Amino acid sequence: MSCAKNHQNYCKIVATLGNIEGREDIIEKLMLAGASVFRMNLSHDSVEGHSAKIKIIRDLEAKYKRPLGVLFDLQGPKLRVGIFKNNRVILKEGQKFRLDLDAAAGDETRVCLPHPEIYAAVQPGHALLFNDGLIRVRVDGVSASAMETTVLTGGELSNHKGVNVPDVSLPISALTPRDIENIKKADGLDIDWFALSFVQKPEDLQLARSLIKSKAGIIAKIEKPHAVDHLEEIIKLADVIMVARGDLGVELSPERVPVLQRKIVSACRGAGRPVIVATQMLESMINNATPTRAEASDVATAVYEGADAVMLSAETATGRYPVEAVRTMSSIISNVELDSEFEEYMRASHYEPQATDIPDAITAAAKVAASRVDTANFVVTFTDSGTTTLRAARQRPCVPILSLTPHCEVARKMSVVWGVQAHVVKDLKKFDDIEENIRVVLGGAAEKGTQVVAVAGIPFGRTGDTNLMYVITL
Repeated sequence: MSCAKNHQNYCKIVATLGNIEGREDIIEKLMLAGASVFRMNLSHDSVEGHSAKIKIIRDLEAKYKRPLGVLFDLQGPKLRVGIFKNNRVILKEGQKFRLDLDAAAGDETRVCLPHPEIYAAVQPGHALLFNDGLIRVRVDGVSASAMETTVLTGGELSNHKGVNVPDVSLPISALTPRDIENIKKADGLDIDWFALSFVQKPEDLQLARSLIKSKAGIIAKIEKPHAVDHLEEIIKLADVIMVARGDLGVELSPERVPVLQRKIVSACRGAGRPVIVATQMLESMINNATPTRAEASDVATAVYEGADAVMLSAETATGRYPVEAVRTMSSIISNVELDSEFEEYMRASHYEPQATDIPDAITAAAKVAASRVDTANFVVTFTDSGTTTLRAARQRPCVPILSLTPHCEVARKMSVVWGVQAHVVKDLKKFDDIEENIRVVLGGAAEKGTQVVAVAGIPFGRTGDTNLMYVITL
């Protein structure tokens, strides 16, 4: 069997939306180009400012009868320096530079760093990074209200530039008061995930979960080195993981990021947890109609690793060629997945079912059946919660997975899952409903002789009882 068989793009695309005033049709164009999830950044707009976009997405969903995902990205805590008398200074390698709690405007010798938590956490020898890691200083001495540093890598530092503290886990919650307020405001809207920035430990996710009253899921953004130390626990608590390579690359040396990306993707695949690879994937397409060869290779690497989705940020939010960026990413995905060796990559990274887990064994068997039956064109999962579909996707069968569910919110969450086409169907009441629902969903695609490998649970309607595999000839 080849992954070219009955091919659709298995790896999904997340597109970030910026200001769409005057070009409301852009969302439809992005969807038709290949985007299945739309990200809205609460760092750059209010919950109310994004509500019109959600309506457009839900109208498109109804028009095309295709579930679409909506992701609200919470800002999280932002650590920044204060202001300078002349708005900026030039720091030189080897010079001394003081950071303190004094709100007075700074100069070449000092500036305010209004975050007492940093003073409480760092020790002599630790590093601080400014301006996305372009400036690096070493802590020489620290008290409760000030620290003396030596500049290791100089450069221009201007008002309110960001600060990163890579060497310690800061005693700061991943949720600011503004984030908590945004969760409360957005929780009644029709969204599917909240993405958490600044995740450092499992407790950050537990707090968010306690605040979310709707069925919206949680995406944990892995952008802090200390999150990697707790990766296994974070994966268990999150609904989706995002490899946020931009911030991760600031706090770690760039050469470590590809290794960590592979480690995180592999861990998520082993756990059956969807994983998104994000940041600077087609960065040059913000201003150019085509990507660099290196960017195309970067996207391809994520696809070969088996990532569930790849994400576009400024490329679609503020870039000059948003639709072209999605089309380009879709084309890269297609070319990788049609590579004759792609299936070998998926097979080489196959995950064995747990010995005592019957649902896991059933979905693993479904992949084997689909691979051995030449005319099997789909794996079909009937699911109430989405868990059965996630188990099937974990196996990476090289045929599309039809996820059939009676719940719209479950179908939408499948928009980020590898290889899945989700459809809302009626509840299964009797055995014949299995084939009937499949025929309705496939419509004209259900040619005579088409075979599907269906996975379900008996008795019907009970979550977690996946115990049936059924090969159907239509």
